[in-house]
Parts: sequence; structure tokens; C-alpha cells
Amino acid sequence: MYTKHFGLHKLPFENVPDPLFFFDEGDYHQVRSRVDNSLAAGRGLIIVTGPIGSGKTTLSQMIKADFSKDIKLIWMAEPPGSSNDLLLFLVQELGLKPASQERVFVLRDIREALLKITSQGGRCLMIIDESHLMTDDMLNGIRLLNNLEEGSTKLIQVLLLGQEEILEKINRPEMEPFKQRIASLEIIGQMDSERVKQYVTHRIHVAGGEPSLLTDTGWEAVRIAFQAGGTPRTINSLMDRTFLVAHEREKKEIDAQDVYEATQRLGLKTDVFHYIVSLKSRERDQRSHAAESNESVMSPEREGTDTHQEPPKPLRAEAAVHQEAPRPVYEKITDAGQKGLKVPIILLIIAIIAFILSFSLYCNRTNSPDLFSCILDLLGL
Repeated sequence: MYTKHFGLHKLPFENVPDPLFFFDEGDYHQVRSRVDNSLAAGRGLIIVTGPIGSGKTTLSQMIKADFSKDIKLIWMAEPPGSSNDLLLFLVQELGLKPASQERVFVLRDIREALLKITSQGGRCLMIIDESHLMTDDMLNGIRLLNNLEEGSTKLIQVLLLGQEEILEKINRPEMEPFKQRIASLEIIGQMDSERVKQYVTHRIHVAGGEPSLLTDTGWEAVRIAFQAGGTPRTINSLMDRTFLVAHEREKKEIDAQDVYEATQRLGLKTDVFHYIVSLKSRERDQRSHAAESNESVMSPEREGTDTHQEPPKPLRAEAAVHQEAPRPVYEKITDAGQKGLKVPIILLIIAIIAFILSFSLYCNRTNSPDLFSCILDLLGL
């Protein structure tokens, strides 16, 4: 891969939840802090929502690390199909063997197990990812677990991670009992272009690189690509492909052309193309201006190299060199007369030929013995 080419210790833009690369800034820092405080206070049900690829799973990994010493973690990559399946999964995770499968007895056994954990100074945290896929029955099961408490302390903390669709589910009138039990609702938004630059810089630093791996035009192209906002997953995909493009071209620095090529390969619709066009237009203008400047500088130098050189002649004098000297007026008149006589001479020749032919025809018809007799006969003598 391109790590060695760019002097990196590891790949900086892999799309896997890695706490080492966690970007603890902006929304992520605020959400992490508020969730940690809610869990520490034992407030119960917490929901974190955001667009796909916004880093919710990585955030949950950091939260889990914050409470790793005294917490019983129950992790679900996706929600089960029903509330009964949820309770059975929880029973297995707690190592219980309920005497009955009836919900009331299962909830009783779960409560006793959670009380035991709490009495030993521990806590239980259940994290459910992809919670926007939950059915109404599943949400009701979460509500029942949230009701398990001892005094003012919730016996189990529930953290739901999901896309924005979960907000549509819980905002319905029939979900009001569930909504009232939410202790904290956090929303992760997209990063703006400035935050994107900080995010990319952070990941390059963690991987052992420097921001100077991107040129000024490279950074500007990244800003333009995410001027409408970006999520970690999309940013990682584009930057990983950008580094790969530059590596294929054996370049040590990443510029706007590499970013544009990466957007094309990923099928991303951005305004980077227009930026590339403006850069090329600017380069052409600069080259043209430089050429004009060089010509203006070199011209006086060439004129000053020969001290005996005559001063430049006026433009009219130079033009006169290439014209013929004016001829006398009588020559022009003669030429005009010669051109005017060409047509009458031709007509005269044609008339003479016609006369000779007519005269010859007349002599033949009169049977004149000779030319002289024919002329006399023609004149009537």
C-alpha cells in the first residue's frame, strides 16, 4: 500500500471503528462528554443518532473504554426481532437460568442479577447499534428494562445508536411513554469544511504523517469536496482513494488533481472539477503574462547591444522601401492608351477579313476574269 511511499506507520483512513483514530472534537467531544456524564449519573436511557457513516460505532467504542473498569457491557450489533428475544439475550449475557419463560419471571431474575452487580460496585451497560431498525415491540421491551431501578438509580443503562429514522419512530403519539423515559438524546451532525480539515489532519498525524503531504491546492480541493458537509466514512473513503491515486502517480505530495481523480473513481458529485478548470485557466494567464513581460524586457536590451545602429525609421519610410518608385506621368498615359486600343484593333481586323471574304464571293458570282476586272465591275466602270 501507500504507507511506505508517504512515510506513514499505518493506513490513516480505514473505515473500521478504531478508538486510536477517534476525533475528539466538535460534536464528537460534546456527545461523548454528555453521554459519559449521563452514564456516570445512572440516568438510564440514552439515544445517539446521526447520518450513516457519522462515527456512532466508534463513539460507542470510546464510551465503552471510558467505563471499562467497573462496567458489565452487553453489546448488540443490531436489535433482535422482538422484546422476548431481547430479554432472552440479556438473560444469557448475565449467566441466568430462569425457571420460567414467562416475561414477569424473566424480568424478576434480570432485576435480581442487576441488583447484585450494583451492590458489588459495578454497573451494567447495554449498547444496541442500528437501533433505527427496532420494531415498536422492541422499543417497548427497552422501556420495560428502563423501569428496573433501585431508588433513583437505574439498574441498567441502555445506549441506543441509530440513524435519524429512529427519531421518526419515537416522535409518534403512541411512542410518548417511551419518549418520556429518554434521559439524553444526542445528535451527531455532518462536519463542515473546516472541521473536515481538522479531522483529516488528525488522522494523518496519528498515522505518522504531516499535513504538508497535501499541497495548498490539495487542501482546497478537499474543502470544496465537503463544502456541504461530510461524515467520517465518506471522508475516509475519499482520502484513502486520493492517497492511492497519488501513490500510483509516484507523487510525494497530493494536489487538487489527485483529489479530483479520487472523486471520479468513487462517483462523488462535487465542484472540484470547476476548481481544476479555474486552476488551469489561472496557469495559462500567468504563462501569458510572463511571456509578455519577458518580451518587454528583452526588446530594449536587443536595441542597446549595437551603439552604431541607426535609429529605427518611421513606419511610413519602412513601408516605402517595399514599394516601386513612382513612374513619369507620360508612361502611365501611354500604358492607358495601349490598353484602350486593343479592342478597336481586334474589331478592325475582323472587319477586314469580312470585307475580303465578301469581295471574293462577289468576284466568283460575276465571273470576272481577274481581280482588276472585278474591282472595275464593282465600281461600275
